[in-house]
Amino acid sequence: MKINWGTGLVIGMVLFIGFILVLVYKMTTDHNLEHDLVTDGYYQKEMELQEDIYARQNSVAMEEQITGQKTTKGYLLEFPESYDPKNIEGTVFLYRTSSKKLDFELPLELTDSNFLIPDEFLLEGRWNITIDWEYEGKKFRFKKEITY
Repeated sequence: MKINWGTGLVIGMVLFIGFILVLVYKMTTDHNLEHDLVTDGYYQKEMELQEDIYARQNSVAMEEQITGQKTTKGYLLEFPESYDPKNIEGTVFLYRTSSKKLDFELPLELTDSNFLIPDEFLLEGRWNITIDWEYEGKKFRFKKEITY
C-alpha cells in the first residue's frame, strides 16, 4: 500500500500531537517535577526582602565599615570604634558553598569592638559571612565573601 503525502502529513501531525499530550500528562502528574514559583507567605517574604535592602543601605551608609582578617586564632571581625559594643546585638551566619552541613550561626556578643570566629569552626576554603545586627533600633546587614 502506498501512502500519499496527505496521509503522511496527517500521520505526522497525529504522532506529534500524541507526543505533546503524553509530555503534558507526565509533567502535570509527576510530583518530582513540581517547581512552584509562588511561595507560601509571599507578601511576608517581600517585606523581609525590603527590610534586607534597608539594612544593607544602612551598612553602606556607615562612615567606617566592618573589616575582617584571618588570624592564628580564627577570623577576626572589627566593628567601627564609633559604635558602643554593648549596644550591638545580632547574629553572625557563615555559609559554606560546598556543603550545607558546615553552615553555622553564632550570636553576636561584643565586649570590645572585635568579634572572633574561632579557628575550629572554619575549614580552609570559601565562606560567605552575613552579619545581621542592630544598633540603637537601626538594623544593619553586612555581607562578605572570604577565603579562609
